[in-house]
Amino acid sequence: MKIARPLTLILAAALWLPTALLAADAKKPAETKPADSRPAAVKTDVKPAVVKTETKPAEKKAEPKAEAKANPTPAKPQAAAKAPAATTKKPAPVSFKAEIAPLLVKNCLGCHSATESKGDYQLHTFELLTKAGSSGSAPVVAGKPADSELLRLLESSEPEERMPKDGDPLPKEQIALVSRWIAEGAKYDATDAKAELVSIVPRKPHPNPPEAYRVSVPVTALAFDPEGKELAVGGYHEVTIWSAADGKLLRRIKDVEQRTFGLAYSADGKILAAAGGTPGVSGEAVLYDPLKGTVVRRLGTMSDVALGCAFSPDGKQIAVCSADRSIRLYDTATGKEALVIEDHADWVMTIAWSADGKQLVSGSRDKTSKVFDAKTGDSITTYPGHSETVLAAVFAPDGKTVLSAGSDKKIHVWNPVDGKQSATITGFGGEVFRVAIVDNEIWSCSADKTAKRHKLADRALIQSLAGHADYVYSLAVSPKTKRLATGGFDGEVKLWDTATNKAVLSFRAAPGLAVAGK
Repeated sequence: MKIARPLTLILAAALWLPTALLAADAKKPAETKPADSRPAAVKTDVKPAVVKTETKPAEKKAEPKAEAKANPTPAKPQAAAKAPAATTKKPAPVSFKAEIAPLLVKNCLGCHSATESKGDYQLHTFELLTKAGSSGSAPVVAGKPADSELLRLLESSEPEERMPKDGDPLPKEQIALVSRWIAEGAKYDATDAKAELVSIVPRKPHPNPPEAYRVSVPVTALAFDPEGKELAVGGYHEVTIWSAADGKLLRRIKDVEQRTFGLAYSADGKILAAAGGTPGVSGEAVLYDPLKGTVVRRLGTMSDVALGCAFSPDGKQIAVCSADRSIRLYDTATGKEALVIEDHADWVMTIAWSADGKQLVSGSRDKTSKVFDAKTGDSITTYPGHSETVLAAVFAPDGKTVLSAGSDKKIHVWNPVDGKQSATITGFGGEVFRVAIVDNEIWSCSADKTAKRHKLADRALIQSLAGHADYVYSLAVSPKTKRLATGGFDGEVKLWDTATNKAVLSFRAAPGLAVAGK
């Protein structure tokens, strides 16, 4: 029986393979554990060494040799060595930013974040750590470990209440660290108590990707460079760059979040934006040099995975949407956050600009698509016509129409001014994951294992492109080279000639997969 995989579980696809399965047996990268920044433990119950004052009788000195007797200058007596004073070094105070926040981000945000609040607890900012949940007890009571609900749940021996839920218990050393921090007054050593914890945790490089994959990973993001000669593909802790002509691997960009869900090239091809993260833990938006494979600028971090990104038409800004319900606009040149929109009630799955750069359109797991003023962030229109999660949304080139699609297996066509529907495009056998409009044609991909091509003017079907063996999650279109790229859940990437609608190339976007499989 085939297991259903709706796209809202595409985040689970980021975790469906154990990390150990991704590396070749012979060259499996060692798991990188974060460096322990805690001060060395100092025992405070050690008694100082006793310095004895009684002296032993002087031993009889040996007779000096004849040569020494001839020396008129007597030797100076050596000074008696002093016994070192015994000291007990007091441990440094526990740092919330460096020691406690990383523990909370890793173990707690999956259930207690901006979008999840099990037990009415949210722990994604320091400020929220002192607010009581449904039990009436605050997670942290400064100076009182015994009254702190967080510590009680960490120490509990009851499986039903011990935290982290469904995870391994925290090591005793880490629980003791939390207890000591609370006992010391639960002090905050960052600047803004309202800042999300992921933004204050000292950054560490992301783990390296597998040298050789043993299995493929779902292709959740694709992007052609402006010339259509190279194709960027989201991988596991990397973005891979492939030749669009022959499917050969050109480069591997490292220091990337666990999974990448959005990719976008700047108009000049000098910058590649990537949006991704670790579901339920953190998200990140980064600008890379696609030729050198280096980081140009880190835009920002979120408390949950970033799901999409798009450059403004003039390239001066980039919009990022996230599972933390936010849409964030960043200045491309400086990386400064220019605007935060928090109008959706659930994950924001997709984001796109109008051709004039004045508006943004989004789609969300809250079953709505919304239009916003890109300058002020004000909500202009809400389209409520979807009955399921909205996974894709784009403006038509003239800005007078929006096309949105998702789990209800159709594309909705509606007016961005009043939110009224004008048409629907049906005929899909599964969720519609992506929609793009290029040269007045609508391109889409679906869980029915196909990509489809419709006319924008009358929405008539031009071609249904079949050939994938699994869900088609992502697509990209290059008008210059007349190529369509599609990516599947099984890791297969196909390139199609849009002039003939024929597949011309196919490969698995998993470096070393063929070698590792021998």
